Amino acid sequence: MGNLSELEQAKKRLIMTGGKGGVGKTTCASSIAVRMASQGKNTLIISSDPTPSLSDIFEQKVGDKETRIKGIDGLTALEITSEIVLKRWKKKFGPEIYEVISSFLPVDYEIIDYIGTAPGIEEEYMLDFIMELVESGRYDIVVWDTAPAGHTLQLLDVPNLFITHLTAAMRVYMGFTDYMKKVQEVTKRAPSKRSIFDIIKSWQDLSLRVVDFIKDPKNTEFVLVTIPEALGVKQSERIIQTFDKYGLSVNFLVVNNVIKTIDSKFLESRKKMQGEYLDYLYGQYSKRLNILEIPLAPNEIKGLERIRQVSDILFLDQTD
Repeated sequence: MGNLSELEQAKKRLIMTGGKGGVGKTTCASSIAVRMASQGKNTLIISSDPTPSLSDIFEQKVGDKETRIKGIDGLTALEITSEIVLKRWKKKFGPEIYEVISSFLPVDYEIIDYIGTAPGIEEEYMLDFIMELVESGRYDIVVWDTAPAGHTLQLLDVPNLFITHLTAAMRVYMGFTDYMKKVQEVTKRAPSKRSIFDIIKSWQDLSLRVVDFIKDPKNTEFVLVTIPEALGVKQSERIIQTFDKYGLSVNFLVVNNVIKTIDSKFLESRKKMQGEYLDYLYGQYSKRLNILEIPLAPNEIKGLERIRQVSDILFLDQTD
């Protein structure tokens, strides 16, 4: 067992929390963010969960605009939705895409909405959006409360899939280049300043930059959150295997809702069940991961006081 204290000393720019849905990712992310802010770091916590709960845990409305959290200096929160990401993508790339397409086809601007639904667009620009926030210089550290595990793993796979998809798209474009030039001559449409090839190349460069950023341990730390139950443990194993596949490291495993106090046969039975999974996790991962435990709380983790209590547990030495 260990703690997260080394995160306070490390100059990480992005800390991600991930795991199966319902294991306490938001609690863990909020506790880390509160700790960083209390140490004088200007901190942004982001949730990309389709059902974000930062508003609930901090007991104030957060939403899709950067919002200062009351009661603690230096902490800002943001809930990102698919709509925000696609709106931002359209603003960033819509005009140039429309310029290229409309130079040889009579199309309405709504064609951008259709292109925005292409596989990987949303996930790719979710990562791009978060990277821009990290690199903006406005925050010392960004804590990202990711969506449930399946979506997080999809995000990690997206850059590679996206590059493959764009490479194929370039081949198609190269095959149509002469045809499009003839269409422009017949329709007397002015050629655009940039070609689709140029745009696709810029997206490829973006994908590669995202991969490099996420993989670089100087930039990013991933904190895996689970519970001592079958589904949580199995999902955690899959995440670790996937990270290994893509050359990403996991250094911290937080086990949430661990029963410490027994006052009934029911809890005694549950604690015995949890013990088997805890033994398994320590046996499998204690040599490569810092494993931390958060005791099962009698109350909901809501509000700064209770978040700070969890933060103290995570950043306190648990080796005794």
